[in-house]
Amino acid sequence: MSLTALVTGASAGLGQELARQLARLSVDLVLVARDADRLQEFAAEVERRYGVRAETLPADLTDADALERVAARVADPERPVDILVNNAGFGVNAGFEQSELSDERRLHELLSWAPLRLSHAAVPGMLARGYGWILNVASVAALTPTGTYGAAKAAVVSLSRALNARYRRRGVHVTALCPGLLDTEFHTRMGEDHLPELPKLAWANTERVAREGIRAVRRGKSVMLADWRYRLAAPLTRVLPDRLLERISTTAV
Repeated sequence: MSLTALVTGASAGLGQELARQLARLSVDLVLVARDADRLQEFAAEVERRYGVRAETLPADLTDADALERVAARVADPERPVDILVNNAGFGVNAGFEQSELSDERRLHELLSWAPLRLSHAAVPGMLARGYGWILNVASVAALTPTGTYGAAKAAVVSLSRALNARYRRRGVHVTALCPGLLDTEFHTRMGEDHLPELPKLAWANTERVAREGIRAVRRGKSVMLADWRYRLAAPLTRVLPDRLLERISTTAV
């Protein structure tokens, strides 16, 4: 049976790696991101290397009309989406007392509302077919007091747990993938230079994180804290005071 995955934020970073690994498993792709040229280039690459079909759907998911176009593609019964990967995201570099309210709203629209909207579009068809997988890319920031970014990601984790609990027995798996620091374009696109010189050990491997996320959603795991170093550190989030956690975590998001 040929499967199709729709991946948001597929033009770079973790989204691109997730799409590449799905293509390696012979899954056809619908690639969503703002940059049409980069999407087209990547689509040609995966079609050439893996022999899958790769459709491109350029869209800014913070634009309501664009989000609805993508939702309509997800819900199209004639071209079913079997795997939905909600990965698109960005961060606000300014502190909460200095940030623009419009940026904060865009952040939550992309990080928490878009995954909810697209999941809402995907679930009915998946339930009717008796199977489906939704992988929501959250963050270890969801487990710590990391301001509005962490708050948005926490909403994604909560949504994923609820949907997985409700629909897993009906064949629909929903997983929140929580990576830590990844060596991608994320921080560069924020226009930031605030990250300190961190040791190599602090950075998770993007290929490994993508592989763990795909494995977790196939197995029906509701939350996957990706990469061994972050799993080791996770118990600290339950015992350290919020003031210290906030100070540590805001240097690494």
